[in-house]
Amino acid sequence: MKSIQARLSLGLVAVLVVVGVVLAQLTLWLFEAGLQRYLENGLRKESENLLVALVRGPSGLQLDERRVSAAYQRPFSGYYFRIDFEHGTWRSRSLWDLDMPKPAAPGLSDSHVLGPEGQQLLALRADYRRLGQDISISVAQDYSPVRDGFRRLQQIGLGMGLVALLIILVLQRITVTRSLRPLERARRQIAQLQQGQRSQLDAAVPIELAPLVDQVNHLLAHTEDSLRRSRNALGNLGHALKTPLAVLLSLASSERLRDRPEVQAQLREQLEQIQQRLARELNRARLAGDALPGAQFDCDAELPGLLATLGMIHGDGLQLQRDVPPGLLLPWDREDVLELLGNLLDNACKWADSEVRLGIATSAEGYRLWVDDDGPGIPEAQRSQVLERGSRLDEQVDGHGLGLGIVRDIVEAWGGQLALQQSPLGGLRVSLELPDRRVQRAV
Repeated sequence: MKSIQARLSLGLVAVLVVVGVVLAQLTLWLFEAGLQRYLENGLRKESENLLVALVRGPSGLQLDERRVSAAYQRPFSGYYFRIDFEHGTWRSRSLWDLDMPKPAAPGLSDSHVLGPEGQQLLALRADYRRLGQDISISVAQDYSPVRDGFRRLQQIGLGMGLVALLIILVLQRITVTRSLRPLERARRQIAQLQQGQRSQLDAAVPIELAPLVDQVNHLLAHTEDSLRRSRNALGNLGHALKTPLAVLLSLASSERLRDRPEVQAQLREQLEQIQQRLARELNRARLAGDALPGAQFDCDAELPGLLATLGMIHGDGLQLQRDVPPGLLLPWDREDVLELLGNLLDNACKWADSEVRLGIATSAEGYRLWVDDDGPGIPEAQRSQVLERGSRLDEQVDGHGLGLGIVRDIVEAWGGQLALQQSPLGGLRVSLELPDRRVQRAV
């Protein structure tokens, strides 16, 4: 799709070319018409001078050459006349031995007559009655210099028009570019918004864009506020339900039901399932609201603190290493990424002998994350059972159950994939393939 600037430029070029051609042709036509009227007046005066030069002589009508312009005496001078009357025709000496046809009707001839030496003649015929006779006087002037002048004028006008068009296009380009600069700035900011580099658009925009920017910023602020309220409400709900569930679990384990062990076991099992299912669904609901375009996770700023915290929890003898490109930003909410990496690393730290390694890399589709440990790992036959949907979390392999369940929910909410593999360190590798949500939004 063509940009607004390209469409404006093409439209202006088309308008300028059409208007320029029309104006040029109209100007030349008006100029030529005015010049022909001027020449017509001159030719009419010449015919009147020739009429005055006709006098009565001894043998009848004759032409007084003393009153005739010298230009009519010089051969091929470009000025010619022809006088027709009852007894014959007189021609100017400038015609030499050539003849000039008589125009068919009085007035300025529409067609340019071909004269001596290829001259293009502008002819005028005027009919009079003098000394009792009908007289027709035709005068002509060489129009070739005027025609050549028009051609030169057309060439000069065309060249000046092209130069003017180029200047106008350059000025128009500069004007349109400067006028559309706020739109281009808004487009870049929206792209930055998609990439998580900003959370609001700049409000300093022209008055035409102000309503749009205000509405977008209002929508972003409203979405962020709604997400914050939802998370707070879900957190409050989770905390509010923890106490009643803990009381019910305590009652299920009390001495009152000791004489009925089957009821006690069944009640405790159902309560634990409710607790786990509630925690899982609250976590899913919280993740489903993560739609803010400005959310992102700064690896350089967040990972050192997370690794230091885990190091203090699991002891100084455990080495926590990371292989992360410097300056990497993950386009997801900070809290969700901390929960994802925290569960993965905590699981690995519980079962590692001496080393845990976190790796993050970019790919064409998005991001690849993996956590390696040098612990006992999980047998390949049991890995599918750990990731099987619907299995009870407390029945999964110890140390890789609840944490992997939370990780799996987060990865599914982001549209990614989770895989359990053999780690190069000898233990378990948890590998995640996460699509870039910015690419998904652009598509």
